[in-house]
Amino acid sequence: MNRKADIIRRALLLYVFTGVFALAILARVVYIQFFIGPELRKKTKELTLEYRNVEALRGNIFSSDGNFLAISVPVYELRMDTKANGLKEEKFNNQVDSLAWCLSNLFRDRTKADYKSILTDGRRQANRYLLLRKGVSFSQLQKALKFPLFRDGANGGGIIAVASTERVKPYKNLAARTIGKNDPTGKPFGIEGAFNEELTGKEGVRLMQKLTGGMWKPVDDNYAVEPENGADIYTTLDVTLQDVAHSELYRQLSTHNADHGCVVMMEVQTGEVKAIANLKRTSDGSYIENYNYAVGESVEPGSTFKLASMMALMEDGYVKLTDSVNTGNGQMRFYSQIMKDSHEGGYGWLTMKQVFEKSSNVGVSMKVWEHYKNDPEKFIKRIRQFHLHEPLGLQIPGEGDPRIKNPKDRDWSGTTLPWMSIGYESKLTPLQVLTFYNAVANNGKMVRPIFVKEIRRRGAVVKTFGPEVIEEKIASEKTIAQAREMMEGVVKNGTARNLNGLIYKIGGKTGTAQIAGAGGYKNEGKVTYRATFVGYFPADEPKYSCIVVVSAPSNSVYYGNLVAGPIFKAVADKVYAGALDIHKPYNRNLPLISDTNFPTVKKGFVKDAAFTLNKLNITNEVVGMQSGFSVAKHLNQKFVFEHPRFTTGLLPDVKGMGARDAIFILESLGMKVKVNGKGAVREQTPQAGNRIIKGQTVIIQLG
Repeated sequence: MNRKADIIRRALLLYVFTGVFALAILARVVYIQFFIGPELRKKTKELTLEYRNVEALRGNIFSSDGNFLAISVPVYELRMDTKANGLKEEKFNNQVDSLAWCLSNLFRDRTKADYKSILTDGRRQANRYLLLRKGVSFSQLQKALKFPLFRDGANGGGIIAVASTERVKPYKNLAARTIGKNDPTGKPFGIEGAFNEELTGKEGVRLMQKLTGGMWKPVDDNYAVEPENGADIYTTLDVTLQDVAHSELYRQLSTHNADHGCVVMMEVQTGEVKAIANLKRTSDGSYIENYNYAVGESVEPGSTFKLASMMALMEDGYVKLTDSVNTGNGQMRFYSQIMKDSHEGGYGWLTMKQVFEKSSNVGVSMKVWEHYKNDPEKFIKRIRQFHLHEPLGLQIPGEGDPRIKNPKDRDWSGTTLPWMSIGYESKLTPLQVLTFYNAVANNGKMVRPIFVKEIRRRGAVVKTFGPEVIEEKIASEKTIAQAREMMEGVVKNGTARNLNGLIYKIGGKTGTAQIAGAGGYKNEGKVTYRATFVGYFPADEPKYSCIVVVSAPSNSVYYGNLVAGPIFKAVADKVYAGALDIHKPYNRNLPLISDTNFPTVKKGFVKDAAFTLNKLNITNEVVGMQSGFSVAKHLNQKFVFEHPRFTTGLLPDVKGMGARDAIFILESLGMKVKVNGKGAVREQTPQAGNRIIKGQTVIIQLG
């Protein structure tokens, strides 16, 4: 019995012990789960290590002259590991005030007290990745590295600098749409989008530690795999010319209160785009570059299309420049529609060259209708010969599609042919129009416009882009020569005479097109216009071509020569002034002054006048004198210098002299001289011939 009771007692003790042990385990589980579990889970997450990809530094975009157009600038997040191994409590407390003051003084965004509060709260919360400031520049980081605590490095002071890059355009709005943007959240555009793969480079790999909040911190400064930075893109753009194009377009758009406009200039032989500006008016009246109109806006080209119509007529042998056409009173009916010339009352009889120079709608459409009305497909075939129906296939995205109608199209009508001949019922982008005109300037060779000419990696060229020929000859040499003669005539005798008289010649064409809206060409009873000038220079040996388009000028001036022409001239002047290779050579063996345009030589010191004439290769002769003052006479294609006739005791005639010479003569005779104005002597008081009174004041009026 006692043995049985002993066994039962022992079993009960075992059960009790087992139960107590189980309760202890359960209590420990509850304690871990609900009391220290969150802290343990946090530590576990903080100890998570992983190799993660690191973005490479994006390549830069340069202008043709080596200036930055887009650059990746390093920026940093300044953070702190408040529980770094070497950051002891006493050390932190002794230096936190100084660190807070330094941070406040450097960034000037928070007070010293604010920064101290952030630092002490972070320390109390054991924050291993405390954010102090975003957008820290490299120079600011270098200063922060010398601050209290931070000067002891990552382990001793807890400083963490997280590097990233920020894409910057140093020239802000200049060519902004062409330079473009690679926006991961939107559609990339421009050079940034087209060459994204080359600019991006290859990612590296780095050991990272995951922290609370899903953030990752580099374990050290070493990479498992070094990132390979992106290649650099060298464009064809010239910053100086880009600035001129942008500023002149801005000025002219503002002057005419226009809606938007664009300018493109490129080299004739290579197709390299040297400047491209696109501006749009904002609600406050300023202008920004938010769309690439030159590349993407496909619209009716207006009168600039007349060059294609005239070349089609000449290619088919239907007209010569000397042929005459009667434009009558400037109106012609095509079915139910009336074609009109802009000149009230019409031009009457014109040669075909004059038709183009004066941009006669009636003259062009009449000839196209006469020769192609029974076979419009033949006209369209010629237009296709000029590649006006094809996209250019540019290096950058966003090109607008051209539209050249075909007689088989459903919207072809009886009036399509005559209206197409003057630039309506068709669509072209400004760059497509420029490429066609550029081909004429290039003796018929059509080249594709290019924006990028080199890709370099670490300074070494890895790929080049040269001229791309679309068509070796878009028309016969005879047609090209006549086309260039017509365009030079536009500037010399026609609608762009305001661009004539420069020291270099321009060839081109004006365009003034009505803008079609949803309700036709009249919106709310008002007609809006698109003003264009497209051409090339110097006309005798074309080096550059350029197009200017200004849409919806609203200050009553809308003709292409007055709105677009001045922008073309400003850009061309700047190019010509700096491009000495396109200046005509100076021949020292030829006189600089023609026989029919001799200069005026004032009375004065003979040696000065003779020296100047000799430098100009103008024949001159000194008669009966070696020095002193003289009078120059123009005789038999040369200048003859003689003594001036001064009567002793009488006031000499100094009219026509320069101020310096007149003063010298009068003061040598004992006169006082008072001078008014600038230039040569126009009047003198007292008059010549009066008796000389020493000390008398003679007033000479210059002008």
